[in-house]
Amino acid sequence: MSIICGLPLLECVYCLACARWAWKRCLHTAGHDSETWGVATAEEFEPVPHLCRYILSVYEDDLRNPLWEPPGGYGINPDYLILKKTYEHTSGRAPPYILYLDHDHADIVLAFRGLNLARESDYAVLLDNKLGQRKFDGGYVHNGLLKAAGWVLDAECDTLRELVEKYTNYTLTFTGHSLGSGVAVLLTMVVVQNRDRLGNIDRKRVRCYAIAPARCVSLNLAVRYADVINSVVLQDDFLPRTATPLEDIFKSLFCLPCILCLRCMRDTCIPDEKMLKDPRRLYAPGRLYHIVERKPFKFGRFPPVVRTAVPVDGRFEHIVLSCNATSDHAIIWIEREARRALDLMLEKDQIMEIPVKQRMERQETLAREHSEEYKAALQRAVTLAVPHAYSPSQYGTFDEQEEGEKSSRSSGETSFSSSRKSKKRESWDELIERLCEKDESGHIVLKKSHAND
Repeated sequence: MSIICGLPLLECVYCLACARWAWKRCLHTAGHDSETWGVATAEEFEPVPHLCRYILSVYEDDLRNPLWEPPGGYGINPDYLILKKTYEHTSGRAPPYILYLDHDHADIVLAFRGLNLARESDYAVLLDNKLGQRKFDGGYVHNGLLKAAGWVLDAECDTLRELVEKYTNYTLTFTGHSLGSGVAVLLTMVVVQNRDRLGNIDRKRVRCYAIAPARCVSLNLAVRYADVINSVVLQDDFLPRTATPLEDIFKSLFCLPCILCLRCMRDTCIPDEKMLKDPRRLYAPGRLYHIVERKPFKFGRFPPVVRTAVPVDGRFEHIVLSCNATSDHAIIWIEREARRALDLMLEKDQIMEIPVKQRMERQETLAREHSEEYKAALQRAVTLAVPHAYSPSQYGTFDEQEEGEKSSRSSGETSFSSSRKSKKRESWDELIERLCEKDESGHIVLKKSHAND
């Protein structure tokens, strides 16, 4: 009799627990993801609006008569366009892109467009992946996006090297939106690992801005490459938040709200410690810039605020159940809100009347703070036992065993690099396949058959 009486009580407890979970999930807003982050400055956020404009230029058929008329005269100058590749040029192996010489900002820009829902080739790139299928530099990456990046580098390596060597004081920037952001991220990582193929370009000259990025790298890579890769997310954007494999998302594209809700329920039941220690789980890459422009229980858009950090735990782990989750993914909205945010930053600086000398000092201080924050993120990753969370060699390592493995790997790569100079230049696809073999400990090593080439 007592058991029978206890059943309604258990049901009530279960219902209350479910109601509490649903209430917390409904109250979770995008602002919670970055509420502890610092506020970005105009100096560090300045590239984002015009890079968004360059991405939009990839969509244009005639750059001299653009459909997306740029406000304020900061659009692309067709005279400085080096090349423009369409689907016909790439044969579907990579999304369309442009190579642009930005003299106004001393920058060499390679910009990719986002997913084209009418192109099967874009889906083929996304579906060419299986969780844990491709290892790279001690972590996991999206297989299809890495292959697309290799194809682009194989096609444009000579042109990029000529520009880098000709304009020695220009930065080399890779940028893209959505699908294109994933290609840009992995392209940046391959270039950083093989800088000798681009005239021994310094690591500090290479950078990436991933707009509305796909989750395409494991957590250790997301943190370790935060000194060169930056991700920009607008408010509630779903793509950087869902750990659902991209192939599952786009297989269920017409029921996206359903799959997001199901994934939200599933992730709620997974402990944070288990997420962090899963080496195959993919994340949004690099340093994060979060544009926040809406507040809970209030309608309309407010003056946008940009928050930035290199987080380890809490890296956009929770899906926001919002009617704006898909609209915030649009490049046109990101471009507009990024421009608004930058204008507000510049207006605030003008009101404060910061002298030129103090601006330069602030830039130096900002660079130093970013470097310190980057090192702190690497240390926290090791503290949280994130697999293979060691840092690039110029900053040292925090794990002696991995340091030894990495140094031996580096010496092998050096000998391989010097010996291959006398050989016929191999393609980037071949180079990636050479370098992406795993040893027993799961690290990337050179194939033994080529060690003495």
